Amino acid sequence: MTQTSTWFISDLHLDAKRPQMVQAFMQFLGTVPGQASSLYILGDLFEYWIGDDIVDSPSGQLVKPLLAGLKQVSDAGVKLYFTHGNRDFLVGERFTEMTGCELIPEKHMIELDGVPTLLMHGDTLCTDDVEYQELRKMFYDPEQRARFLSLDFDARVAEANHLRKLSGEKMQEKSQEIMDVNQQTVEQVMLEAGVTQLIHGHTHRPNIHDFDLSGEAAKRIVLGDWYEQVSSLKVQNGQFNLS
Repeated sequence: MTQTSTWFISDLHLDAKRPQMVQAFMQFLGTVPGQASSLYILGDLFEYWIGDDIVDSPSGQLVKPLLAGLKQVSDAGVKLYFTHGNRDFLVGERFTEMTGCELIPEKHMIELDGVPTLLMHGDTLCTDDVEYQELRKMFYDPEQRARFLSLDFDARVAEANHLRKLSGEKMQEKSQEIMDVNQQTVEQVMLEAGVTQLIHGHTHRPNIHDFDLSGEAAKRIVLGDWYEQVSSLKVQNGQFNLS
């Protein structure tokens, strides 16, 4: 690997209950400088993020070393980018200050080895899951955000845990097809962006999908999660190494 490589990760869901993956992430960060010119984190870095003031809470004992690790990577000259996932949509300016990450929007365009490429977390592509899409609207409602952030820390933790439990129960009731991306939505989003290449996470189904997009060869790369192993995408000179 050389400085020309670009790395992507998503869906780490880092949590104190999974210390082995927290350690794996710290080890991963140690491999980034000198090998990658940039690292894109496409959402759900944390199992949940209840506001930037989490660093001042007891949970901050876990969070602060992770943020410091990211800052070391940034200080080493690697460009760091972060887009919100459905678990960490409350990441804000304090996070960026402590890590050196640049916040990028839900849909973000880059030139990847000369190919216009759209980056997303990916949850908005799962339009067959109507129930989730309605819940997502609540997450991004300014009034709901203000209400949540006005709660004390313990109340926010309790509500986050309740939502996690509810989400897990709902997932058990849904088919895998409903929770995956809708191909028509994928094609519509890519056509609107004017791209033939899309990278996203969220579905935890790492793969490289080649398909026809209005007569052009198109590619959709899905990032893996970090529940059982370290997963990343490394791109160099047009070659994709998805692990």
